[in-house]
Amino acid sequence: MTEQLSLAQARRIALAAGGFTDRPHAVPTMRTLQRAVARTGVLQVDSVNVLQRAHFMPLYSRMGPYDVGLLTRAAERRPRRLVEYWAHVQALMPVELWPLMQHRMDHYRAERGKWGFVVDNPTLEQNLLAELREVGASTARDLDDGLPRSKESWGWNWSLTRQALDFLYMSGQVAIAGRNPQFEILYDLPERVLPPDVLALPTPPRPDADRELVRRAARSHGVASIACLRDYYRMSIADTKVAVESLVEAGELLPVTVGGWKRPAYLHAEARLPRRVRARALLSPFDPLVWERARAEALFDFFYRIEIYTPVQKRVHGYYVLPFLLGDRIVARVDLKADRATGRLLVKGSYAETHADPGETAEELAAELRQLADWLGLADIVVEPRGDLAPMLAVAVAAAS
Repeated sequence: MTEQLSLAQARRIALAAGGFTDRPHAVPTMRTLQRAVARTGVLQVDSVNVLQRAHFMPLYSRMGPYDVGLLTRAAERRPRRLVEYWAHVQALMPVELWPLMQHRMDHYRAERGKWGFVVDNPTLEQNLLAELREVGASTARDLDDGLPRSKESWGWNWSLTRQALDFLYMSGQVAIAGRNPQFEILYDLPERVLPPDVLALPTPPRPDADRELVRRAARSHGVASIACLRDYYRMSIADTKVAVESLVEAGELLPVTVGGWKRPAYLHAEARLPRRVRARALLSPFDPLVWERARAEALFDFFYRIEIYTPVQKRVHGYYVLPFLLGDRIVARVDLKADRATGRLLVKGSYAETHADPGETAEELAAELRQLADWLGLADIVVEPRGDLAPMLAVAVAAAS
């Protein structure tokens, strides 16, 4: 018999699975970070830095103010715990996922002629691999400046270099060792990036790899449709369905119905249903809780679109808008910018959801903005008069200061 969940229950399950009910540590440590990453599964990487880099924010939302050097250590120093790969999109993932991604890497290599970004230049690729072997971790710009090159013989230029490196990365022939202060990728050979015990692991059969990725997606979501599970590690619907059927048969996933959902859902067998969720967090646009917009709408009745690429005159809420989670509901959204030159956190727009209590929302959001500003090293918070929540938020921010 299929179990039935109310929408409120599904929300609380999802929030617990995502790490929003974990007991906070007074001072977040590497153990805290590893607990948070175990919840999120991956940390999406994005170059936009109007507030804070995307991969830092989901940890902040779950851990509170923390030393970002913890993530740098986990991703760039031994013993390396995280590595970048195309796991969701560009994302930091636990190093133990590397063998599971081998099928994806093999696919990119086999289908190289179908990818528009791939340079059909094996000589260039071999030269790049040889140079990395000799000099170590390098950016595309470093290699462009450093390699002997002849445009007559193999068409060298920065664009081709970057395209070739990206193909080598997607196909697993190079790995990302880290990023420099300008956020440029540092490429290196996998054996100098991944721990030896990870590289020594065998590549699991494709069905086993798919099943483990869906298992992890289900653990991070708590309760999810096949579309949600597919999106987490960007798998095909067909492969996801096969993996789901296998996990249902094994008792790891339980078929459920969720009130208001049109699609069948699956509950992870170890998912918790807390009686109450007392979360308070600003969410990055790339947070796993909201990155699949249809899921965010189904769970929270929250219609959300990132408007970075929308022309200014057509934006509804702003450039870099963060949902505000309070309790088990998303109650507001704010367009934020870190004005580092003047030491101010700019609230360029603030909007309450229709179901929210404006007074409570403004007060709690003001406290969260103060914490965020302190974490970012910004002294002042400026609430600009845009959005229905702005007047009350401005008063609450002034009172909190």
